[in-house]
Amino acid sequence: MKREGPLPIKAETWELIQRLVGFDTTSRDSNLGLIEWVRDWLAHQGVRSRLTYDPDGAKANLFATIEKGAHPGIVLSGHTDVVPVDGQPWDTDPFAATLKDGRIYGRGSADMKSYIACALALTPRLLAADLRSPVHFALSYDEEVGCMGVRGLLADLDRAGIAPAGCIIGEPTLMQPVVAHKGKRAYRCCFRGREAHSALTPEGVNAVEYAARLVVHIRHMAERLRDCERRDHGFDVPFTTLQTGVIRGGTAGNIVPRDCEVHFEFRYLPGVDPEAIEREIKDYAERVLLPEMRAVDPATYISFETSAEIPGLDPTVARAEQERMTALARALARSDATSKVAYATEAGLFQRAGIPSIICGPGSIGEAHKPNEFITLEQVALCEAFMDRLLESLAT
Repeated sequence: MKREGPLPIKAETWELIQRLVGFDTTSRDSNLGLIEWVRDWLAHQGVRSRLTYDPDGAKANLFATIEKGAHPGIVLSGHTDVVPVDGQPWDTDPFAATLKDGRIYGRGSADMKSYIACALALTPRLLAADLRSPVHFALSYDEEVGCMGVRGLLADLDRAGIAPAGCIIGEPTLMQPVVAHKGKRAYRCCFRGREAHSALTPEGVNAVEYAARLVVHIRHMAERLRDCERRDHGFDVPFTTLQTGVIRGGTAGNIVPRDCEVHFEFRYLPGVDPEAIEREIKDYAERVLLPEMRAVDPATYISFETSAEIPGLDPTVARAEQERMTALARALARSDATSKVAYATEAGLFQRAGIPSIICGPGSIGEAHKPNEFITLEQVALCEAFMDRLLESLAT
């Protein structure tokens, strides 16, 4: 690739960004190409990795440690999967890092392979330094489909007795520390009614209509929380939200539909009890809707399946440890500001596993998941400086 003048980022970081973006790690596909390449790259430098696989062995997490010092270490964590590019009008190959006008284009350039590259590029210097505590790398799969992979990684650390002092998750935050995010619950609800000719409507149980009543109930709950819940103005949407994303059912206009499927979710503020919200929704279905359905046909039913459960990052949990991680991130980022975000990350799962966590990474979440996703060289350079300061802070 031709370019004018020297890059404002380290050559090794640029090489790693190119390599990582070059792996198509769309969540529906395997990430083993990337994971095994990183494993071998680290092994060449004398760093061993722990891999935890999904049930099919097609995807894996990686956890590697620069073994230094006697104190608990810091985890630098990122997910390796990316969202699909299907149907998006890209101007460049999404799986080839393309440098143009001070930007690096490519799927995952912002979310979040540039952060991973900055972290890995620090490896030779970490190995050469006299550190008082280890540095860990954690790379996960299937974050984009519900933070699924990291759960196995965290379970493996628990079994192995590995207890890091804290974790920095490098989601794109423009290198500003994020101290909290909302939790998320998502559900698939299936209604089984009773099919009938539309001329004999009373003999049927209309699954679509009962599903619609649940959707309206969820909407009323959302309005109540919007109007009555305590506000946290650190978030752009300062209250808990509920919404229905998919409703699917029926076969023809003259058939009372037997089946209907509804997908809904809620995103709740730190400190809000998600179990109470779930119970209210299920109670309405079981106490109000189901008796009416079974009065016509006892074989009808309503079933709920949880499709995603991601805890929020709550700065009040283990407050002293969380504040210590916040202070570290602010010092490394040279930032007095902190923020809160509505989107979910793996930070809440690390926190639930007893690892205080903070979110801070290069790039803008506004560029993630879009065609022509990019990160600026300036943001990559800021992340490199962040990593340099981390090294300095850990040196004895």
